[in-house]
Amino acid sequence: MSRIRCIISDYGGVLTAPIGHSWRIWARNEGLDIELFERVMADLWVGGKDEALGTGLELGTVSQPELERYLAERLRYADSSPVLPHGLIDRLWAALRGEPDMVGVLRRAKRSGYLVALLSNSWGMGYDRTGWDELFDAVVLSGDIGMRKPEPEIYRHVAELLQVEPPECVFIDDLSANVRGAAAVGMVGIHHIGVDTTIAELEALLGGQLR
Repeated sequence: MSRIRCIISDYGGVLTAPIGHSWRIWARNEGLDIELFERVMADLWVGGKDEALGTGLELGTVSQPELERYLAERLRYADSSPVLPHGLIDRLWAALRGEPDMVGVLRRAKRSGYLVALLSNSWGMGYDRTGWDELFDAVVLSGDIGMRKPEPEIYRHVAELLQVEPPECVFIDDLSANVRGAAAVGMVGIHHIGVDTTIAELEALLGGQLR
């Protein structure tokens, strides 16, 4: 019998198509200089020269307009014309397409009696929240609470909201560092590299069909 009572999922890259691929398509459709776009975005991730800005946005200490101004100052269209800052982050999020098979799996798990939660490092708040009230028993966005993955406190926080212990949770994320963070507090981690493999791992853990 599975001891798992709760499924906690990341948002971007798990409940949506892969982030990097989606953002490259957006940048191309916007007419941006793609190579410059990729360099600028890489600077904001962990290990990048402007990591503090990206981390600050996730923690809520850097505002969305601040990061939009940063991006607008550094990005250029392919014809070298400048980029206006207003709405950049929201347009980035709008480029992410949902992953209906993963959302469907969570819905079926919830109907089977499992708790379902969302845990996301937020880049702004432009999420498509359609159906969230019905699907999620708890929603934790890093910018709302001043903690971010893979800090151990954020995993414990979502478990406390659900009134479960960390070993009773399975956590799904497309970034291995975040999965390791969950495992460090006792959760079962699934590194999401594709819909089929993640669903197979969940079915093995829960002992039942989810499709």
